Amino acid sequence: MVDSVTRFAGFAAGYDRVRPQPPAHLPAVLSAWAGTPHPRVVDLGAGTGLGSSVWSGMAAGVIAVEPSPDMRAVAEQRLAALPDADSFTVVAAVAEETGLPAGQADLVVASMAFHWFDQDRALPEIVRLLRPGGVFAAIDHDFPPAVHAEVDAAYAEFDRRRRGLDVARGLRPPYQHRSGHLAALAGCGLFRHTREICLDSVDSGDGARLVEIATNKSGTMALLRAGVTEQEMGLAGLRETATRLLPEPTTWWWTFRVCLAVT
Repeated sequence: MVDSVTRFAGFAAGYDRVRPQPPAHLPAVLSAWAGTPHPRVVDLGAGTGLGSSVWSGMAAGVIAVEPSPDMRAVAEQRLAALPDADSFTVVAAVAEETGLPAGQADLVVASMAFHWFDQDRALPEIVRLLRPGGVFAAIDHDFPPAVHAEVDAAYAEFDRRRRGLDVARGLRPPYQHRSGHLAALAGCGLFRHTREICLDSVDSGDGARLVEIATNKSGTMALLRAGVTEQEMGLAGLRETATRLLPEPTTWWWTFRVCLAVT
C-alpha cells in the first residue's frame, strides 16, 4: 500500500491551481481563540501553502511543515512571493515528528490534512508544540462547492464510486474520515475544550474547474495510475454533467469546517 506522502506525488501544480483559498476571516477567528492578535503558527501538512499564505500580515511567524517534495516546492514559491516572506519558514517533516521546539506555537493548524495523520502519534506532537492555552485547528472544506443540485448529485456519485474503488483495490493509505475529527479531539484526553465551527468562502468557477478539482484528488490520481478508467470511477459522468450545466464561471459557495481544540 502506498503511503500518504507518495500518494500526492506528481500533481502538485494541478492541485494548487484549482483548490479554494481558505476564508479570509479564518486568521481572525483562530487568533481570537488563541488569545493573541499575531500568533505564532505551525501549519502541519501544509501542502502547496494555500493555508499558510492566508496568515500573511496576520501572524508573528508561520512554519509550514510538509513532507511531500512536490507540494513543498509549490509552497516555497508561493510563500517567498508574499510581502512578509521573512515571516514564513518551510520545513520538510511529518506531523507525527516535526523536530520543532516544544511550547513555541500559539496555533497549530492542519488544513485538509488531519485525516492522513497517524493521530495516535500526531496528537501528542501537536500538544507538545503548543504553549499552554494554545489551540489546534483541523480545517477541512466540503466537496463540492454549493453550485447546482444536479452537479452536486453527479459529484456525490463520482465520489462514492471513487472511494469504493480506492478501498477495494487497496490503494488508499490509512485514513480517518473527516466526520470523526471532533470526536477524536474530544476523546483523546489531551485538550480541555473542543468545538466545531463552520465558515464560508466564496469564489467562482465553471464545469471545467470542477472536473479539475475531482481529477486532482489523490484517490483519483491513484486510480488512474492503476489503470481505472474515468468511466469506471464516474469521472466521465461528472465531466458531462458539470460542463453541460456550468459552461461559464458562476459563483461558488464553499463550506469550511473547523474543529478547534484548546490545551
